[in-house]
Amino acid sequence: METKFLNIEVVERPCYDYGCDKSRVPYLHYPKPETFSRAECACNPVRFFAIISMQRYSPLKRGGITCLQLWTLWIGFTNLDWYSSASKNHCSAAVGFKWMLNQGLMEHHNEIVEYFNSRNVSVIFLFRRNLLRRMVSVLANSYDRYAKLLNGTHKSHVHSPAEAEMLSKYKPTINSASLMNDLKEMEVTAAKSLEHFRSTRHIILYYEDLISNCTKLEEVQEFLKLPLMNLTSRQVKIHKGPMREHIKNWEDVNKTLQGTTYESFLRADY
Repeated sequence: METKFLNIEVVERPCYDYGCDKSRVPYLHYPKPETFSRAECACNPVRFFAIISMQRYSPLKRGGITCLQLWTLWIGFTNLDWYSSASKNHCSAAVGFKWMLNQGLMEHHNEIVEYFNSRNVSVIFLFRRNLLRRMVSVLANSYDRYAKLLNGTHKSHVHSPAEAEMLSKYKPTINSASLMNDLKEMEVTAAKSLEHFRSTRHIILYYEDLISNCTKLEEVQEFLKLPLMNLTSRQVKIHKGPMREHIKNWEDVNKTLQGTTYESFLRADY
């Protein structure tokens, strides 16, 4: 009898947690980075998410990263190929980043929704209830892009009270003539984004709730189907205290919003 040898190719054993809730399986991904080996993390599942939020800069000063650039980054990011050692030192459980509404999301929402749903990307909407306070943050941030108040460096977020106090010294002047229309436009934009992405798996968060309610971060982890961890942030709030302390033409703004549906924005403090 003739002896035959079989050439058996050993294939990689697929990762699967048989004790996992089956409803979570579609949201578990096992990336294979090209720039490094996940080694012992290979069978540690990763969840994909995107934080959708308003832009940080004034609409009059557009620019920054484009939709195409961000899309390219997203592909590498979800494969864990990005310039950070965090994914190499720890077994990442979830990866994602913030995608601003003015970075092509609204114009190309159909294609993005289709991709998100096909890849089971969870969407986190992060908005602010107090749109007047958001306006102060946007104007102050736009100003600092050029003024660079912190030793010639622009920072959108700070990690020390001293830095926060320095940035809060700038008080923007708000156009009271267009204020009502500007606030309404923000509301409409947020509503449109929710409508565009209504078919995605999503959750809506408000900045104010994250500040005042420590259980909100647990809700986010549960939404992403992650093991609960005690999460903290080193960021320090810049514009804290009453709104009148942060607006140069406070009297004009106060007079404009008194007696309107936005009057509560004048008093909100956190």
